[in-house]
Formats: sequence, C-alpha cells, structure tokens
Amino acid sequence: MTIVRFYALDRVFNQKKPFTRRSSLVSGAVVIVFNVTYCLVNQLISSSLTLEYVPDMEACNITMAFRIAAISIQWLLWGACGVLIFRLRNIQSSFNEFRESVAIFLVIIGLLTETSVTNLYYQYYIFEKKRRIQKTYVDVVASVLVIWLFIGYPVYKSIFDRRNYEQMWLERLAKDGPGNTYNINSNPQGTTAYAKMDENLDSGFNNSHLNYEGNGINSAYVNNHRPFGDPDPFNIESEMSAHVPFNDNLLPMALRNNMHNPLLNSPSLFAASYMDSSSDGRHVL
Repeated sequence: MTIVRFYALDRVFNQKKPFTRRSSLVSGAVVIVFNVTYCLVNQLISSSLTLEYVPDMEACNITMAFRIAAISIQWLLWGACGVLIFRLRNIQSSFNEFRESVAIFLVIIGLLTETSVTNLYYQYYIFEKKRRIQKTYVDVVASVLVIWLFIGYPVYKSIFDRRNYEQMWLERLAKDGPGNTYNINSNPQGTTAYAKMDENLDSGFNNSHLNYEGNGINSAYVNNHRPFGDPDPFNIESEMSAHVPFNDNLLPMALRNNMHNPLLNSPSLFAASYMDSSSDGRHVL
C-alpha cells in the first residue's frame, strides 16, 4: 500500500485536490484488485503453465512466461512508485521520508535488476550452487538493508546521543505544524497568548497580551472560573526541574509554561480567540 500513500501525498500537495474517503477507498481497491487478480490467475490456471513442483528433481519448474509476467508486474508497481517519489521531491517532511524513500527505492530497483537477470538469463540457476548462494545472499542483504534504512540512524542516536537527539526532535516538532500550510496568523486582539511564532520567537503580542494575569478581562475570568487552588496547576517545568534540565522553548506552544494558564470548561474562550479558517474552509486552531 506504499503506492497509495504516495498517491495521497501527490494528490494533496501537487494536484491541490482533497484526498477524501472515496479517493482512499478507490485507490486502495485498485491495488488490492490488481494483486488479488494476479494471485487468482496463478491458482486457477494449470500449474504446468506457471509453477510446478517436480518430485524427481526435488525442485520447482517455473515457466518462462510466468517469470516474465511476475517480474513485469513488480517493475510496473515500483516504476509507478518511482514516478510518484520524483513528483514528491519538493515536499519537505520532519521525518526525512523523501530521503529514505529514495534510498529504499534504489535498493529495490537493484534487487529487481538482479532478480530479472537471474531468472531470465539463468533459467536453471537452481541447479547451480554458486547461483543459488548468490541469489539468497542478495535477497537477504536487500531485506536487512531496507529495515536498517528506516531504523539505523534513530537507533544509533537514541543509544549514543539520546539527550541531544531528544531535544533536537522537540525543537523540530515545535517548529513543525500547519501554520504555513493553512496560513494561520497571530491574533493580537484575542484574549490568549497562543500564536504562531516567527524565526525570532516573536509572537506579535504586546505586554498586555503576554501578561495573562495583568489583563483585566483575563483576570476577571480567571477569578470566577479557576478550578484549582494552585495558581499554576499545570507547571510542567517545576515537575521536571528536579530530574533533568528543562528547556521550555523546545516545547510546542500549547505546552509552554510561561505563556498561558490552561482553563478547564472554557471552550468559547479557547476557540473564539485564536481559531482561523484554512484555505479549504476548515477551522484550524
């Protein structure tokens, strides 16, 4: 289903069209029907035309037509993936998915090339020990390499540089978000200090907005609706300072301790002040 995910990204970011439930079901159904049809044909037609076990040789005989059909289908699917990967080359991701996708695609293309050459030019390679060892070795190396292309770098950093790696990801996630995609802007006229920050960590608010307790409207609301006796019941920094050094600037805006005291049971204050409309008509916080 990798090709379905690539198609979804291409439809949203390149074609500028929504990837609805219908689009998801149709694209997934096409891939499933394609694979199921191939499997059913393989099972329903005579084994002498596809793959047949020969007891006397203790080996399987695969007809040339079946080899060509099976390999062609793999080339078709991965060729489509290659086209979509190329179309997605300008889409940036916090998780470096494009770089990993290209690396894995190259590994798969190399494996398909080796498989095509082995099956088409060495039809009886199963009787040659050297060829069998070569084929098995290439398959195993390619499978392991694909897995470690996903987990190799995160595993290494998590073991040998865990603290810096964790802070790097907190900072990256804090800067990531739908701001650029949905054109979310600051709202200095609102009664909350949440906003999109620029590169200099400037929210565009003045002191009356940033000083939540000093704002008259906010103070009156807090005095009437504060649900806890503790003036700051969600003080994350005080809970963590006893264990590890804590950098408040690395957290997403919604978790920063020095900006805003969360209030329970106040959806109107929460939503009305900093909810904006996205390009497709949805409301985004």
